[in-house]
Amino acid sequence: MLWRGWLCLTALVLTALGAAQPSPAASTPDITIPPAKIDFQNWRMVGEYEWATEYNVGLPTAAPSGVRENDTIPVRIFVPPDRRGPVPIVVISHYWGAVDLRAEVSLAQELASRNIASAVVTLPYHLQRTPAGVRSGALAIQPDPVALRATTYQAVQDLRRTIDFLTTRSEFDANKIGIAGTSLGAIVSALTYAVEPRVKNVAFILGGIELANILWSSSRVVVQRDELRAKGFTEEKLRQELSSVEPANFLPRTEPGNSFVVVGKFDTVIPKSSSDALIEKMPGIQTLSIDTGHYGGIFVQRRLLRETAAFFDAKFSGRTYSPPSRIYAPTIRIGLGAELSSGFEIGAGLDLWAFDNARRNLATLFISPRGPRIWLHRQIGSGFSVGFNASEKRIGVGLLWSTVL
Repeated sequence: MLWRGWLCLTALVLTALGAAQPSPAASTPDITIPPAKIDFQNWRMVGEYEWATEYNVGLPTAAPSGVRENDTIPVRIFVPPDRRGPVPIVVISHYWGAVDLRAEVSLAQELASRNIASAVVTLPYHLQRTPAGVRSGALAIQPDPVALRATTYQAVQDLRRTIDFLTTRSEFDANKIGIAGTSLGAIVSALTYAVEPRVKNVAFILGGIELANILWSSSRVVVQRDELRAKGFTEEKLRQELSSVEPANFLPRTEPGNSFVVVGKFDTVIPKSSSDALIEKMPGIQTLSIDTGHYGGIFVQRRLLRETAAFFDAKFSGRTYSPPSRIYAPTIRIGLGAELSSGFEIGAGLDLWAFDNARRNLATLFISPRGPRIWLHRQIGSGFSVGFNASEKRIGVGLLWSTVL
């Protein structure tokens, strides 16, 4: 009987010790270590267009999540029709919650017009990688640092595995590989660029770094932030938890390449502090700023994609690239106005004029169910501004709250 007691006690001690250790999923592998080399299946041609031939391939993820749908990487590859010898190639990734890849294919088309191939990669838990019954991207950003680390690690390893595949193809020049991403794709591209020396050129469209700052400040993750707070997390604690996948901890890299970034002056999804941090960590980065928030770039999307393609074309060809000093993009506001005599009104506005470089004093055409009016207002912070508004019938004084698309 005594030996049975000792066995029970030993089992209890071992169980307690095991519970005190982090589970394997709680620790993230070293992100600087490349994926294991594997033999790849052949791609298959799925379409011939005037501007490119499309091939598809499904690659096994280098960081399995255990979710069947999520553990195959769909890659769409576009090869220019006039290819003579190996051509440069750009790996493209998309924004959070993407329900299609139209913008990424549009960038592929712009690149193909410059005889540059492209590979459009679906990020973890998006599109075909989404389990049944779940919205595309819903599992990609969860209020759980362990899950955030695992998904970020998987995304980077997936881009690196895609590059492994591309370097096996004689169609592509292994010395001319670039990456480009939008929003979430830009964040993943920043970390991939930081740890992948084969990438020589990188473009970020509305991207940034400092993951904890984004999660603590972004207007896009309010629900996730509230849940993290309820679990006792602070921004600093979250920063510590995400340190193993934080791009800022791996930038600038030893061998700097060429980089280009598009930033929205009024972006609340990727805060200015995060895009500024990215710019600071990228020596020689070329910057294009547009007068919009995170979503207003849709009004000049074709021009932005054309400039992104022009950047890669110049760098792959050894030429100098100079971004335009300005691309006109309308500053569209969604807002709530409060006028002293007539009360509240919801509407949309278009900035007509900025009276100072900081864009604190503005003239905005505001359209509401009550009709159009002009607001001459001064921004005082947190989206609020005060000023005069004039309609066809009267002039009033009021308060305006707005957010820029």
